[in-house]
Amino acid sequence: MQTCTLAVDIGASSGRHIVGTVQDGKIILQEVYRFENGVSRKNGHLCWDIDTLAKEVINGLKAAHDAGFAPSTIGIDTWAVDFVLLDEQGKRLGDAVAYRDERTEGIREALEKDYGLTFAEHYARTGIQYQPFNTVYQLMALKKEHPEQLDAAKIFLMVPDYLNYLLCGVAANEYTNASTTALVGADSKDWDEELIAKLGLPRGIFQPIRMPGTVLGHLTPAVQAEVGFDAEVILPATHDTGSAFLAVPARDDCAAYLSSGTWSLLGVENQKAITSAESCAANFTNEGGYDYRYRYLKNIMGLWMIQSIRRELGEQTGTRPSFPELIAAAKGAADFASCVDPDENRFLAPASMIDEVKAACADTNQPVPATTGEVMQCVYNSLTQDYRRAVQTLQGLTGKTYTSLNIVGGGSQDGYLNQQTANATGLTVFAGPTEGTALGNLMVQFIHNGDFADLAEARAAIKKSFTIAEYQPQ
Repeated sequence: MQTCTLAVDIGASSGRHIVGTVQDGKIILQEVYRFENGVSRKNGHLCWDIDTLAKEVINGLKAAHDAGFAPSTIGIDTWAVDFVLLDEQGKRLGDAVAYRDERTEGIREALEKDYGLTFAEHYARTGIQYQPFNTVYQLMALKKEHPEQLDAAKIFLMVPDYLNYLLCGVAANEYTNASTTALVGADSKDWDEELIAKLGLPRGIFQPIRMPGTVLGHLTPAVQAEVGFDAEVILPATHDTGSAFLAVPARDDCAAYLSSGTWSLLGVENQKAITSAESCAANFTNEGGYDYRYRYLKNIMGLWMIQSIRRELGEQTGTRPSFPELIAAAKGAADFASCVDPDENRFLAPASMIDEVKAACADTNQPVPATTGEVMQCVYNSLTQDYRRAVQTLQGLTGKTYTSLNIVGGGSQDGYLNQQTANATGLTVFAGPTEGTALGNLMVQFIHNGDFADLAEARAAIKKSFTIAEYQPQ
């Protein structure tokens, strides 16, 4: 058996178990398991199949053992904002409702009307951008629809917290994910007691906030018996963007970061939160990061639009086109100039992404795409123009001029998008590594295990271990 660390990296559409080792100062990654993920309608809401996710986590641990690996530590990261509640017996209450569900419609306005909490005040306290699915809005929607669940709840856990709880039996809220609830103080870095009380939420359900690098405990005896080994469960940055930002091999402090996946998260790392009125108006967020850094960034719809188009075409024809096929179609329509705003809520969960893109073009009196290539080119135009606007706003808010954009995550494989991004922003684009999220997850474990002294040393190893592609503006 080969000793290693293991990252369980779960996104909105799939999850993967990736083994990591350090050999001669280089980081070696090996995927040992992959599974599908998604949402479905249940009890009137879009929900995650959290029980299947938990089973797949176990299946991946078994697969690592069967492949000859003996993980000494395990870390789990997922998307942010979504949560479950447990009762006093540790049993789950209700469903794991997904952030794309519509239950939070009108909640922001209700907080202002019924609780006297304006978004400006809320932002000044927490530094978290407005998104209709922020955890605080989900909790208030639950309070309205199912108050009995909150009354019976004893423990609040976000999705990766819950998966950790099932592995080791320890209930804890990890900092990077907890910050996305919009219930954690930007400066205190802890639960905002006054805000929680003002909204009438039960303070006792929120667990102590733990930092990335914290060891929660060992696998329970039952899990050990099932997977065939014991390991420490350690907290990475459990918010996948927090992990992805760790894996950015930035060359200097004039580099902006872009985590490119289902969502595009564009921003920088700061030592202090920026909660000014200008930042609030621009809807930039100050999410918690590793070692109390702040991930100051803008949420952009991202590859969700492309993923949705691909899935929809597959349903129409019986076979999903490959991403290279979709890219080729876009290149064939490179002169198509229509552009939509990816951040509009209409693109969050439309019945048909293709029809929604066409309708948005029609609504803004632009040429309506008639072919798959034109739809794809419109999406590329829209994403890259959104990146351009985000970079310009970021420079104004931070007072810095950025000279490069470092793209990590699955989207870094799309050379066409990378080149279009360089062209739109006027910045040199460095793309890679692809497995940025899993790599950032593993880096926290590597540091804990003594493979690297600190984050700077781990980031230096990335440059030696992975190919980073460069794109110059044209």
